[in-house]
Amino acid sequence: MTAPPELERLVERLRGFARERDWEQFHSPKNLAMALIVEAAELVEHFQWLTEQQSRQLSTEKLGEVEQELADIFIYLIRISDRLEVNLVDAAWRKIEINERKYPADRVRGKAGKPDAT
Repeated sequence: MTAPPELERLVERLRGFARERDWEQFHSPKNLAMALIVEAAELVEHFQWLTEQQSRQLSTEKLGEVEQELADIFIYLIRISDRLEVNLVDAAWRKIEINERKYPADRVRGKAGKPDAT
């Protein structure tokens, strides 16, 4: 399966963005992975002291900030996959199939943890 055209356009735009700034030299998988984790930590900060209910009812301003962090994470994820030539769509489909086998619905329905080893 190939990536959807919209995702391909985003990959191309991000490649061009990095090239125009001569940033490809800094976009190693290691550096991009580290940057992704930093952005993920910034996302978590927005939820750190909220209750479950509060985390579902963000103000417009807070939601805008969260949206920016999600975008940063998505961008770094796309850059890492591009640099490693990983098709994210294909990888996601494969991972879903693995998870379906690992977590059979009849054994995990309504449970937060892994299935019992029976």
